[in-house]
Amino acid sequence: MAVPIPTEPEGFLAAFVAAWDSRSGAEIAALFTEDADFVNVTGLWWHGQAAIAKPHDHALKSFFAETTLRPGRTELRRITKDVAVLRCRFTLSGQLGADGTKGGDRQTILTFVLHSGADGWRAVTAQNTDVVPGQETFLAGPDGLTALRYDRPD
Repeated sequence: MAVPIPTEPEGFLAAFVAAWDSRSGAEIAALFTEDADFVNVTGLWWHGQAAIAKPHDHALKSFFAETTLRPGRTELRRITKDVAVLRCRFTLSGQLGADGTKGGDRQTILTFVLHSGADGWRAVTAQNTDVVPGQETFLAGPDGLTALRYDRPD
């Protein structure tokens, strides 16, 4: 059964988690407009429902196959009667490593720009950002990015 499109922006997170739990990239993508885009935690930028569905489907059937996604702090800001920004800090548990071992919990912040259409509220864009506790930025080096914190007075 398809995840219903929410009739109010407040229902979008529950629909997103239900789509995640369905383990179907198509269910995730159905919550987006046809011309939507999605930026994942590593900066991959997917355009359109099909491009959003494909990597989500692969992930949900492999390294995210045993995951749970739990919403935490959430903020919803209505911009107009038809547009809202929804931001949620999620905890992701149960991700599998390349060798099949389970990793620890991760936190991420997902930001959605939602638009109300004839059939309900869908995302027109989304950005997923990993949370790196205690860090402020990344420094690029020969082996990739390293999270770091600069000493600063608070």
